[in-house]
Amino acid sequence: MEPRHFDLLTLALLPGLPPRQREELLRHADLRRVLERPLDHPGLLPPRAQEALAGGTLRRQAEAEVRGCAAAGVRLLALGEPDYPEALARIADPPPVLWVRGTLPERERPCVAIVGSRQATGAGLALARTLAHDLSRAGVVVVSGLALGIDGEAHRGALAGGAPTVAVLGTGLGRVYPASHASLGARVAAQGALVSEFPLQAPAFKSSFPRRNRVIAGWAAGVVVVEAALRSGALITARLALEEGREVMAVPGHPSTPTAEGTNALIRDGAVLVRGAADVALELGLMLPAAGAAAGGEPVLEALCGTVPLSLDELQARSGLPVPELLQRLSALELEQRVQRLPGALYVRGN
Repeated sequence: MEPRHFDLLTLALLPGLPPRQREELLRHADLRRVLERPLDHPGLLPPRAQEALAGGTLRRQAEAEVRGCAAAGVRLLALGEPDYPEALARIADPPPVLWVRGTLPERERPCVAIVGSRQATGAGLALARTLAHDLSRAGVVVVSGLALGIDGEAHRGALAGGAPTVAVLGTGLGRVYPASHASLGARVAAQGALVSEFPLQAPAFKSSFPRRNRVIAGWAAGVVVVEAALRSGALITARLALEEGREVMAVPGHPSTPTAEGTNALIRDGAVLVRGAADVALELGLMLPAAGAAAGGEPVLEALCGTVPLSLDELQARSGLPVPELLQRLSALELEQRVQRLPGALYVRGN
């Protein structure tokens, strides 16, 4: 690891360092001197950070982190390296170092964040999967947080679409959170990357997740909030995206649904209304692929591309068929076992 990058790792491990002071240190002409002689720079380092640096304890911790990452197959990517995400490098408080498992997508690929409630409705989960799937088919990198609910479904849809997906964790990569998403995290790392700005074994602290959210917001050209209550992490991500000049988009919901209160408020305040991937593509200037012809011209099967379940409303929107005709075709295709109906009135292609 190059000396400058090792210094950035040491900076990333410093305890008690507010974002403003970290930004100042990132811009400092001689960061190494500050880290080696902390008592000479009391204005740059708070007492807790000075204490951690005294006697070289933190440098030894950084050396141990390098060894641990090498053993775990985790890459340490420092700010300023060629493949550090360009958009993330431009935010107000970029992580000095990213811990990465997997392969980061090419920097020129467009990225869209999809976030939302952990207690999402069935319709919200289905829409998140479909939205991520359709964007992924267009080569868009879906960025989310691997959380329960909307985040997890966004990753699943993106995996089915074939493009890389990036999961930004609020814990260290040695402690995937939630534990129930460990297998999903492994699939994400195989097709894209798991990313964190926290040390390998960092546990889940409440304060870590807002910091994680700023990375999600900063990584993407735009953020789509699928479902969110009025007080939620997804709305924090939307606010951070606005602060960084990113596009904020939201899926509307019924006024009586608690997880629609936040998204409806975003739309009221000027967020772009999203009904599907076409709205996101239009807002960001992206091109979506046309429905494939592999289904022999059957519009229902063309709409049911991949393995992502769709609701009747989503099928109607994607196929363009009137509802009575759509229901007739679905009944016939079910009898032929070319379409399977799932619980919650969701449809997928048959086996």
